[in-house]
Amino acid sequence: MCDKIKKVNSWLSTVFGDQPVPQFEVNTRTVDVLYQLAKTSEVRCSDTTVLIDDLKQKASEYQADGAHLQDVLLHSVGLSCATLSKPTADYLSALVDNAMVLGVRDSSLGSFMPALNNLTSELLEAEKSKRKFERELRALRKKIGATLVVRGNLEEDIRKTVRNQAVESAKAEERLLNMDFVTAKVKELSNRRERLEAQLASRNMDKSITHQAIAQLSEEVNALKKEIIPLKAKLKPYMDLSPNPSLAQLKIEEAKRELAALDSELDMMVDFK
Repeated sequence: MCDKIKKVNSWLSTVFGDQPVPQFEVNTRTVDVLYQLAKTSEVRCSDTTVLIDDLKQKASEYQADGAHLQDVLLHSVGLSCATLSKPTADYLSALVDNAMVLGVRDSSLGSFMPALNNLTSELLEAEKSKRKFERELRALRKKIGATLVVRGNLEEDIRKTVRNQAVESAKAEERLLNMDFVTAKVKELSNRRERLEAQLASRNMDKSITHQAIAQLSEEVNALKKEIIPLKAKLKPYMDLSPNPSLAQLKIEEAKRELAALDSELDMMVDFK
């Protein structure tokens, strides 16, 4: 535990340098975590140091190669950077830039050709992917267009349904109001009929003068009138004969009694009303 704490303190001092190390709770978990971080940091720092040394060595090698090539050009060919024309210097600068962009070791044709081939392959793959994406994009646009059409139709159907629902709701409400009115009217008429029936029962009304009885009596009278027509036709030859005085007197008295009975019945009906 003490060795770990010493290792952690040493690593934190190295990381923060002149700045004070922040306070932290010292316990087993925090010490273990910081110890692992310290070990990981040391490994990465070691790898970074090795990489830096390798790059420095390569840089020194490149510098040596560059110096050797300059010496060869200067002594063997008689060329130097100062004696090169501006277009030549521009061509060399472009060649160097291309080599750096392609990531080749040198500017020889054997280094440029594989790099260009790889770049061409990547370009072809990119164009192939582009065409694939364009096809997928066209298909997606068609789907989006169809989806928008379906969405518009659904929205129109929803608006129509809402309007129809509002109309049906208004009709249903109107029918409910009419039903309530009819129910109240039926109840009122039922109560009125009961009151009238009770009133008629209290007055001991004769059922023979009700509308139904009168209508039935009228039908019977019409039937009797139809039956009387042939009888009148049979009696017509006897109408010119002189009547028997005694029989005539009896008929007159009988007719008076029937008339008195009808007058009495008529008076009773008038009084009842």
